Amino acid sequence: MDDTYLVTGGMGCIGAWALTNLRRSGKRAVNFDQSTDRHRINWLMSAEEQADISFVQGDLRDRDAVKGVFAEHEITHVIHLAALQVPFCRANPVLGAEVNVTGTVNVFEAAKAQGVNHIAFASSIGVYGPPSEFPPGLIANDAPQNPRTLYGAYKVCNEQTAQVYFHEDGMTSACLRPYTVYGVGRDQGMTSEPTKALAAAVKGQPYKIGFSGAMQFQLAADVARQFILAAEQPLDGAYGFNLGGKPATVSEFVGFAKDVLPEAEIDVAEQPLPFPEGFDDSALRASFGTVYETSLAEGIAETIAHMQRLGDGI
Repeated sequence: MDDTYLVTGGMGCIGAWALTNLRRSGKRAVNFDQSTDRHRINWLMSAEEQADISFVQGDLRDRDAVKGVFAEHEITHVIHLAALQVPFCRANPVLGAEVNVTGTVNVFEAAKAQGVNHIAFASSIGVYGPPSEFPPGLIANDAPQNPRTLYGAYKVCNEQTAQVYFHEDGMTSACLRPYTVYGVGRDQGMTSEPTKALAAAVKGQPYKIGFSGAMQFQLAADVARQFILAAEQPLDGAYGFNLGGKPATVSEFVGFAKDVLPEAEIDVAEQPLPFPEGFDDSALRASFGTVYETSLAEGIAETIAHMQRLGDGI
C-alpha cells in the first residue's frame, strides 16, 4: 500500500505548507478541514498542484467523519494540526474543548482503528506558564507545564492523551511545540503580526506590531517540514518537543525586514508578550537526524520575495 499522509487543518498556515511540501516531494496527501477557504494554499501552490491533493471537508468533532477519512483514503501517516487558537478558545471554551480535546481523541481513535500506530501532532509553548515561573535562560523540554490560557490547557490534555494511548495501546507519537511562526500564510493568530508587517511593507503601507520583546521566530516552511519528519519517524513512546532557534527581538525582526525593504514603515509597541523568550530544543535534536532551521535574515528575505511575487494577491 502506498503511503498516504493525512493533514488535519491544512487550510491553516502550517498545514498549507505541509500539504505543499508533501505534494512537491511526490507524496500523496489528504487534507481534512472544516474550512473550504484555500487562500493560504493558493499563495503556495498552483491549481494544477492542488489537483493532486484530496480535500475532504469535515469536522473533527464528528467521530464517524474522522474515522471515515482514515478508512476511505487508507491513511498511513498523520500530521494533526487542526485546532482553535487562543482567542477562539477564550471566546467559546466549550467549542474549544470539543475541537481541541475531543477532536484529538477522535484522531487517535481513528488511527487506532485503521492500524496507524504513530501520530505527529501540534502542541504549543502555551503549555508552559509565564516567564516568572522559570529561571533565566531557555526553558527545558521537560519543564513543568502550568498554562495560563484555555488553549494551553487543552494542549496539555492532548500531550497527556498521547501518553495514555502509548501506555494502553502502544501508539507512539511526537508532538511539536512551535513558538512565533512567520512566513507566507501566517495571517491569523496572536503572533501573526510580524508577518502582517512584512505584507504591509511589501504593499508600501505602514504597520505597528502590537508587541515587543525577544522570542524564537520559526519559518512556517521549516515547521511544516519538521512535522512531516515527525510523522515519518516513529519513536519508542509519546514525546513532546520544543522547537527552538536563537531568540531575537521583534525590533531585530524589523531590522532584517528593513535590510530588504529600506523604506518599510514598521513600528513596534513597547509591550512584551507574557511568554519566556526561548525554549531548549536539545531533545528534538537528539531524537531527529534533521532539524530544519532557516536563519531569520534569510527567512524574512524569502518571505518578502514570495510576497512580492504574489503582488496584490497577498
